[in-house]
Amino acid sequence: MPITVGQDTAKTRKELSVNGKTISYYSIPAATEAGLGDFSNLPAALKVVLENMLRFEDDGFSVSVDDIKAFAEWGANGGKNPREIAYRPARVLMQDFTGVPAVVDLAAMRDGIKALGGDPQKINPLAPVDLVIDHSVMIDEFGNPRAFQMNVDREYERNMERYQFLKWGQGAFNNFRVVPPGTGICHQVNVEYLAKTVWSDTDQNGNEVAYPDTLVGTDSHTTMVNGMAVLGWGVGGIEAEAAMLGQPISMLIPEVVGFELTGSMVEGTTGTDLVLKVVELLRAKGVVGKFVEFYGEGLDRLPLADRATIANMAPEYGATCGFFPIDNETLRYLRNTGRDEDRVALVEAYAKANGFWRGADYAPIYTDTMSLDMGTIVPAISGPKRPQDYVALSNAKDAFRREMEETFKRPMGKEVAVKGEDYTLDSGKVVIASITSCTNTSNPYVMIGAGLVARKAAALGLDRKPWVKTSLAPGSQVVSAYLEAADLQKDLDSVGFNLVGYGCTTCIGNSGPIQAELSEAIAEGDLVATAVLSGNRNFEGRISPDVRANYLASPPLVVAYALAGTMDINIDTDVIAQDKDGNDVYLKDIWPTTQEVAELVEQTVTRAAFLEKYADVFKGDDKWQGVETTDAETYDWPAASTYIQNPPYFQGMSTEPGTISNIKDAKVLAILGDMVTTDHISPAGGFATTTPAGGYLLERQVQPREFNSYGSRRGNHEIMMRGTFANIRIKNEMLDGVEGGYTTGPDGKQAAIYEAAMAYQEAGTPLVIFGGEQYGAGSSRDWAAKGTALLGVKAVITESFERIHRSNLVGMGVIPLEFTNGDSRKSLGLTGEETVSITGLDTIQPLQEVPCAITMADGSVKEITLKCRIDTAPEIEYIEHGGVLHYVLRNLAKS
Repeated sequence: MPITVGQDTAKTRKELSVNGKTISYYSIPAATEAGLGDFSNLPAALKVVLENMLRFEDDGFSVSVDDIKAFAEWGANGGKNPREIAYRPARVLMQDFTGVPAVVDLAAMRDGIKALGGDPQKINPLAPVDLVIDHSVMIDEFGNPRAFQMNVDREYERNMERYQFLKWGQGAFNNFRVVPPGTGICHQVNVEYLAKTVWSDTDQNGNEVAYPDTLVGTDSHTTMVNGMAVLGWGVGGIEAEAAMLGQPISMLIPEVVGFELTGSMVEGTTGTDLVLKVVELLRAKGVVGKFVEFYGEGLDRLPLADRATIANMAPEYGATCGFFPIDNETLRYLRNTGRDEDRVALVEAYAKANGFWRGADYAPIYTDTMSLDMGTIVPAISGPKRPQDYVALSNAKDAFRREMEETFKRPMGKEVAVKGEDYTLDSGKVVIASITSCTNTSNPYVMIGAGLVARKAAALGLDRKPWVKTSLAPGSQVVSAYLEAADLQKDLDSVGFNLVGYGCTTCIGNSGPIQAELSEAIAEGDLVATAVLSGNRNFEGRISPDVRANYLASPPLVVAYALAGTMDINIDTDVIAQDKDGNDVYLKDIWPTTQEVAELVEQTVTRAAFLEKYADVFKGDDKWQGVETTDAETYDWPAASTYIQNPPYFQGMSTEPGTISNIKDAKVLAILGDMVTTDHISPAGGFATTTPAGGYLLERQVQPREFNSYGSRRGNHEIMMRGTFANIRIKNEMLDGVEGGYTTGPDGKQAAIYEAAMAYQEAGTPLVIFGGEQYGAGSSRDWAAKGTALLGVKAVITESFERIHRSNLVGMGVIPLEFTNGDSRKSLGLTGEETVSITGLDTIQPLQEVPCAITMADGSVKEITLKCRIDTAPEIEYIEHGGVLHYVLRNLAKS
């Protein structure tokens, strides 16, 4: 489908000659010549957004000359000008956990527009959408040559209904492609194949136009692609659906923090060590809602794989994105991963012509700056609960013991016998060691490094400890290709790191069960079992229900910890194990040199491997080709399905929007603390028979073995409502000493949050949630907002919100509000027995303050002021319509 560009942009439209071909583009220097302002000192990340304004000026989507001039004012004001703009990304990326509910919504919108008298064919993506199935494979089988095939077989058994639905969507919707299971993780597939850095397409007049590759994705780690100068970030599925249906993304011109990298990495350190330090520094700096752009002479020695690792972790340091400008390393990576020479030439020519190139003279203005000498980086891990909890490896043992005392409040040294085994378990034992996730498996330097650690360990006769569940889940088939070419896979196999699948696995809670006897011993002793993974998330309750302490580490360190079997060790200096002759083995004995790694990467990570593995990326294997579906325009919702159900959002919808109402006499559903993540609000992992979701499935004769996970069942609102606020580690401060999804019901007794919410709904009682700082951190999952809305919550009141979740709440018609004047749930002494009324919402303006009256249990009233985080004028319309999709659906039905 041709792109639509603005009609009044002749002054900035120029032509570029590349390899004998002429292509149009929208020139930022030409905008300066046209008198629109001086943009020469803008960071490259912001120039991408500026180009978007130039291309869509006067296209009917509210881009004006003043919007363009605002970028010059940004530079003149020292990197600040929070003007609201309408931004249109070039494409959308999805994974299946978040993509299935998005496609469910599109299918439901087709039904909805039909009911409103409109044309179902109007519900079609206008921007290209790629959905990569990567979140569904679970590690049931591990540590043997059959693991991969057995896990794939179980994946199809569990998920056939979902796959049939996605295959229907691929045929029913235009501009929608599905990358089948077993290919890789969406962000790695994006970096290695889908992304172009500079995109090109024909406009409505048939002219070829070049423009920056940009996207939004329904996964927070969409930011990974910023490592190759593609501007992208995670949004909720709701916002992504609106974008693919032609709605611009309403945003404020962001501040851009410049992060200077100098020096070089030293012997024995990895890109993972660097990124963990970057996460710690930027989280302490405070960059929520901001762009971070990396610059400095250190980039000359930073391979794109390391850049992508840093960019991937932007959600962990809180930024909208972590951007690396186009330079020679970008071109080298594009060539090496199989992009054609015409594309590489276009990227270079475009970047240099339009001011995106990072050369020796690159020196933009930033809102703020910070610096890091890469020569100071030391080996590190991060944990036990947050990615920013940085621990230098030399301090790992002391840090773990301190966590035992201060966080987990359990003694060290308590040993529990394991039934049928000749060893015992105690706190600190590593029961899961997983090389997993797009963050590090995309980086050949650390993957080859892990293989070399395994090779040296195997040569000494070492093996994983018998209580450690080991797994290797690469982010793409290319990783397997170069591990095989380097003859390292057999070494990884020999220490238990057999291939288990191509997908996110442990990183998103699909670690599968550990040995039952181990689980029983952990429970019996109330032990703090640990997991070590090469992922990006280690939140409570995410990795495994049996594990309380989760540590992020580089792939080579994951192998080392599997050999050691415990976190209660200074792994850099203590004895890891004994070799086959009984000699002590230290980490230095099995750690590869930088030169060893670099030589193998040079030999085995080849352009030919990328070209071969991505030659038929959308075709899939025989299993995918055998998935049967229909070609109907609308979806025939199977009544008995426990995976896919028609959601209630658009049923019985009127043609006209409503109004925003004040909240009167709302009850409190939960009072939550700081850093409540979207994992806490809407978990992705498995669930027990005793949960409301488990009960729902048992009533429908689904056996526990077939429960799968919350993430895989996001196409069924009945499951997801029951799973909202159901994380096993969430703590509702309305209850003392209780973990899990419980609250006080209308009768004053403890009840599951879902059951209490339904009782309040039946009584017609509105609900509110109270929270602390950084509410909604973590994954960009729309169900954290959808579930909140379906439980009947009208407002969420916190000290601060993370960016994506705030937007998702608005997208579902839930009002986000922040305390002011130093108030908090603690200072107000909230217990959950209060009644809350909020006025001023019926005349709300963006970022307006509104009065709130809290009637305490004793009848006294506390009057406070709240800041309404409906940030922009379009968001007010979304709330009036009941959500952004309702807004889009009504407009399409009328057009």
